[in-house]
Amino acid sequence: MSLHRAPWTYAAATYAALTALLLVLALPVLAEPRQAPDVDCEMTFDLKSWSVFYKRGKGQGRVECSNGEDAEVTIRVDAGGIAFGKNEIIGGTGQFSKVYGIDEIFGSYAAASADAGAVRSSGATAMTKGPISLAIAGTGRGWDIGVSLGKFRVRRK
Repeated sequence: MSLHRAPWTYAAATYAALTALLLVLALPVLAEPRQAPDVDCEMTFDLKSWSVFYKRGKGQGRVECSNGEDAEVTIRVDAGGIAFGKNEIIGGTGQFSKVYGIDEIFGSYAAASADAGAVRSSGATAMTKGPISLAIAGTGRGWDIGVSLGKFRVRRK
């Protein structure tokens, strides 16, 4: 009787043990299907922006969700295109698509806009970040004209 075993038997035993461990760890995840997102989050914000070919903007706001979560946020807009102007939105609103929790709303949204306005103007924009959408609306003052494509970033303050 030989005490020496082939190296492949150790590899096979290790593979079998790791597979069993992964299955045990995965069972709770496999047993409970994830529910659809059901949390509504809304944002109120103020935003100042300017553009000379490149559009930039900074602002701040507050996000409140139906599950009780809330956060103070900063907003940043960076976009390129053919745009000129300077404006300010005070008391703008934003509605996020349903999420699992507030942490999903933070990040960069792809945004496209076409603007033309003077003195007092109002507008709405829809943007997306993967499966999460954000629709914003607001009344502003200032002037702007042009077309731009870029990012709308929402970060926890």
